[in-house]
Amino acid sequence: MGGSSSNKIQNRTSHDSKSLYAVILAGGAGTRFWPLSREAYPKQLLPLMGEGSLLHQTIRRVQGFVPPGNIWIVVTEDKAQDIQFHLAPLGSMANHIRLIKEPMGRNTAAAIGLAALYLHRLSPESVMIVMPSDHAIPETEKFLEALRLALHGAEDDYLITFGIQPTRPETGYGYIQANPSEVINGLLKVECFVEKPNLQTAQAYLADGRYFWNSGIFVWKASKILSEMKIHLPHLYAALKEMENLLFLPSSQNENDKSERRISLCAALYAKLESISIDYGVLERSQNILMVPAYFQWSDLGSWSALDDIMEKDEDGNILKGNVINIESRNSTIFAGERLIATIGLRDMVVVDTPDATLVSPKERAQEVRKVVEKLKQSGREEHLIHKTVERPWGRYTVLEKGKGYKIKRIEVNPNAKLSLQLHRRRSEHWVVVSGVAKVTRDRETYLVHSNESTYIPIQTQHRLENPGEEPLQIIEVQNGDYVEEDDIERFDDDYGR
Repeated sequence: MGGSSSNKIQNRTSHDSKSLYAVILAGGAGTRFWPLSREAYPKQLLPLMGEGSLLHQTIRRVQGFVPPGNIWIVVTEDKAQDIQFHLAPLGSMANHIRLIKEPMGRNTAAAIGLAALYLHRLSPESVMIVMPSDHAIPETEKFLEALRLALHGAEDDYLITFGIQPTRPETGYGYIQANPSEVINGLLKVECFVEKPNLQTAQAYLADGRYFWNSGIFVWKASKILSEMKIHLPHLYAALKEMENLLFLPSSQNENDKSERRISLCAALYAKLESISIDYGVLERSQNILMVPAYFQWSDLGSWSALDDIMEKDEDGNILKGNVINIESRNSTIFAGERLIATIGLRDMVVVDTPDATLVSPKERAQEVRKVVEKLKQSGREEHLIHKTVERPWGRYTVLEKGKGYKIKRIEVNPNAKLSLQLHRRRSEHWVVVSGVAKVTRDRETYLVHSNESTYIPIQTQHRLENPGEEPLQIIEVQNGDYVEEDDIERFDDDYGR
C-alpha cells in the first residue's frame, strides 16, 4: 500500500525544481455561505464536500506536485492563528506549510505581491502557482495536467491564467476572451478580460467559443509578476519594496526592538496600499498573458446555488446534507445540523440551519445572503462573527445561553490538552464537571475535580483548566460579571503561542 502511494506521488510530479511554490490565498471573510460560514470561520474552513475543508482539499491538490515545504498560505494577521490550528488534522504535512501574514486585507494584488517578495528572495527563479483556498476542483488529475501546461508558459516569462470551458451562460463569473488562432505551446493568447455579463451576453459568449470563465488561478515567475507590478502598479510596487527593506535587511540595533519597529512600519505601509485585484491591476493591462484552456470540473462556490455544479443530488435534484426529512421537494439545497429539518414541496430553494441561525432563500437570490450579513453587522449582532460552537486548539466550547451579566458554556477539552494560564478582570467562573476529570490550577493550588463535582474561580484570579486523562473532559461553565465577552482574558502561559 505504501509503495503504490509513493509511486502515485512521483507520477504526479512533473517539476522537480526546488523553486516551484504553491501560494494559497486564504483571506476570505466568509459572507457568501452564511450561516454556515462566519467571519471567524470563513468558507475555506468549511467541510462542504469530500474529505476535509476546502482549504485542506486545496493543499492536498498539489501535494506531491510541489516539493515538500513549498506550500505557502497568505492570510491576514488576525486569522493566521486560526488557520494554523486548522492545519493540524493534516498531520506531519502541516509542519511544512508556511504562512505569509498580511497586516490586513488589501485584495489579491497586494497579497500576491507580498508573496512574490518572499519567494523571490528565497530563489530568483521561483515559480508561483497561485490558487484561491475556497474553490472546488474534484478532478485533481485533470487539474494537474493543466498545471503542467501552464508551467511551460511561465518558464518562458509569460503570466499564465486558467480559463474554464463554460458549460452554461453564467452571469456570475468574469470571462476571458482568448484567441484560438494564436497558440503558444498549447496555451492561448489572451485578447481581453470581460466583466460579469448579462444573460443575453453570456449566451452569446457560450455560442462564440472564444470565451472562458475566469478562474482566479495563475502561474508565473515571482520575478515576472513583480516586474509587471512595477509597470502597472508602481505605487503598490514601491511600497512593497520599502516593506522588503524593513523585513529582510539586517539590523545593527537591538534585534527585538528593531523587529517590533519594522512590523509596525510595515503595517502602516500596507494599510496605505491600494485595494485592487490582480486582474484589474495587472492582467487587464499586460500584453504578456497566456491562458490554459482548462476542461476540469470547477466552481468558485460563489453562493449556495453554486453547489448544484459540484455536489451529488438525489433523483429529484435535491442536495440533502445532515438531519433532513424531505417530502416531494425538487431542485433544493438543504443543509441541517443535529436538529431535524423537515421540508415539504419546496421548489428551487436553499435552507441552511445552524444552532443560532437559519437561512431560507430562493436559489436565484442566494447571492443576496451578504445583505443579511450587512444587516447583522449594522445591528451589532454576533451571528455574522462566530458560531455558538467555537473550535479551539485544545477542544471547543458551545454558548448555551447568554444574558445580562451571565453566560453559560459547555466546554470540551481534548485528552492531555490544557487551556492557557489566564485571568479575567470582570467575571468569575463556576465549573461543573459532567464527564472526565479536570485538573484545575487556581492561584498557587492545583487539584482534581471529578464528575458531578464543581469548583469556583473568583474574579481576577489566575487559573488554568487541564484534561490529564485519555477521554474528553466536559464541563459546564457559568460566568458572572458586568462583562462576559471573550476579550476579557489575560494570558500568562499558553501552549499554543496566543
